[in-house]
Amino acid sequence: LKSQEQDAARRTEFLTYQINEIEAASLRPGEDVDLNEERVRLSNAEQLALLSEEMISALDDPPDDRVAASDLLGRAADAAARLAKTDPGTEEIAEQTLSLSEHTTELARRLRSYRDTIEFNPRRLDEIEERIALIAALKQKYGDSIPAILEHEQKARSELDNLTHAEERIQELESTRLEKLEIVRETGLALSSERRNSANTLSQLIEDELDDLKMEGAKFGVGLTWIEDEDGLTVEDKRFRFDATGLDQVEFLVAPNPGEGLKPLTKIASGGETSRLMLGLKSVLAKADRTPSLIFDEIDQGIGGRVGAVVGRKLKRLANNHQVLCVTHLPQLAAFGDQHVKVDKEIIDDRTVTRTSNLTQDARIPELALMLGGPTEPNLHSAAELLEAAQNRSV
Repeated sequence: LKSQEQDAARRTEFLTYQINEIEAASLRPGEDVDLNEERVRLSNAEQLALLSEEMISALDDPPDDRVAASDLLGRAADAAARLAKTDPGTEEIAEQTLSLSEHTTELARRLRSYRDTIEFNPRRLDEIEERIALIAALKQKYGDSIPAILEHEQKARSELDNLTHAEERIQELESTRLEKLEIVRETGLALSSERRNSANTLSQLIEDELDDLKMEGAKFGVGLTWIEDEDGLTVEDKRFRFDATGLDQVEFLVAPNPGEGLKPLTKIASGGETSRLMLGLKSVLAKADRTPSLIFDEIDQGIGGRVGAVVGRKLKRLANNHQVLCVTHLPQLAAFGDQHVKVDKEIIDDRTVTRTSNLTQDARIPELALMLGGPTEPNLHSAAELLEAAQNRSV
């Protein structure tokens, strides 16, 4: 509205011109169709009159001594009526003949009525041509049909009304904007305060998880910052950016090793560390997280069998609230899966092909033994124990 207000005078004049031009035309929906039909009749009046007269002549008013079709059908109807009196089986024929005779008479009457409406009126034809040209010009400007032109007129009137009352409307909107900004400010500050309180709790819970995942001494933090923006929200004489998530720019921070300062997780964590950090996060937020499926890769990097069992238990617990997929080479971790999918690569016709197969419960034992080092008796025995312990262990 403010932008329009700067150019209001020119826009008002333009809209007024459009409205007056359309209004002066006094358009009627369907008028263009009617005009085109009338133009065809007027342009072909002589031919239409001749054809009508020829039909009337054949049906009801023949020249010379010829008999009209209506008279012939009338005679046929009289004869059919007498025939039906003698032979009742021909009553339907008599009815059809009479109906045909009556329809022919009615047709001749309608043709005479139509012929009487045909007129040679060059002046009216000129008026129609002018009217059609006017409608075509309006269609070129405002829409491809009369309803579209009339709709354009209504929109122009609405815009003109807004321009006419722009100052009042701007004041109303500005008042509403300030009210909503105050609601945003109060809500944003309250949300930021809750986040800061929750950040400390979250950090402590995740650090406890990381200790279990062989990342002892790792520190986790949540960075909450506000970014100044001249079009933002006013808080204590400064303006800060905001969006649907609030005022805070949230970033997870981590120090993987003792003595290191907290830095953004996305910049310093390795693949395995990121997977374990995500596992810690998802474990803490399992019930609140709405992500249906979670995929962990390289989560076993740098950990041994004992920690692998810890990771396996956490993944199994996480699977109570999510679908969890884990890519691993660690048998202590793989044993916790509800479903074990084996992945193989082979060369076929000089191309590498990857195959997957779902292992049955019995087939899992030799596969876990292979992951332990080979299908030896001790490894097979250990694999069976791993699988039994993992499947029966309470999480």
